[in-house]
Amino acid sequence: MPGADLHPIALTGIRAILLDIEGTTTPIEFVHHVLFPYARARVHDYLQQHGDDPGIRADLALLHAEHAAEAPGAHPPPWDPEAYVYWLMDRDRKSTGLKSLQGRIWEAGYQTGELKGKGEVYPDVRPALERWRSAGKTIAIFSSGSVQAQRDLFANTTAGDLSAFLSAYFDTTTGPKHEAISYRKIATTLGCSPPEILFVSDVVAELDAARAAEVRTAWCVRQLKSPIPDPNPTTHPRVHSFAELA
Repeated sequence: MPGADLHPIALTGIRAILLDIEGTTTPIEFVHHVLFPYARARVHDYLQQHGDDPGIRADLALLHAEHAAEAPGAHPPPWDPEAYVYWLMDRDRKSTGLKSLQGRIWEAGYQTGELKGKGEVYPDVRPALERWRSAGKTIAIFSSGSVQAQRDLFANTTAGDLSAFLSAYFDTTTGPKHEAISYRKIATTLGCSPPEILFVSDVVAELDAARAAEVRTAWCVRQLKSPIPDPNPTTHPRVHSFAELA
């Protein structure tokens, strides 16, 4: 029944667990108050120093194409890579070029030690990864952040290096998180049928897309609001901790 109280969700028949990051494994505050400002403060210098690198040139080409395709009413700034990046950041746009660039800046931060060991995860994340891996589950990540950013985050968390527990990473190059076809592609890559995958996210629209692809879902409500809407506005099973995925 929608709005039902929290109950453990059995993983019977589940071969793979697909996890969102922001608001699911990692507090939103860490992403918005640490990672995003870190990248924003370094965009200018990074582009100046690495503008001729093939990877950066590829990111800028994606950004240029996205700028050219903006709807007339969007009113982006005249084409300038740095100005457009800031404009996209202000709108939290899930832009592949932007996410790739941010990931490169964060990677440099991990390499210099500025971000090393600072990747915040909820306390229940590591025990759950250990439990699921021991049970033979494949664990993967699907985030709008680039694959590189995902790898760096989980290799440098406050709970230690968690990368050994993760078998695959997916980003916007697979497809938008709000489209069912993205989850079908992920199922094929993981070698599972969609009903053998459980997708855990705090965003209902993403869960709706996963369900449309016949992927099983769990709505992760980390911050228990007072009061929680009741009845629950979605029919996705609700959990507030990975301990409930038993």
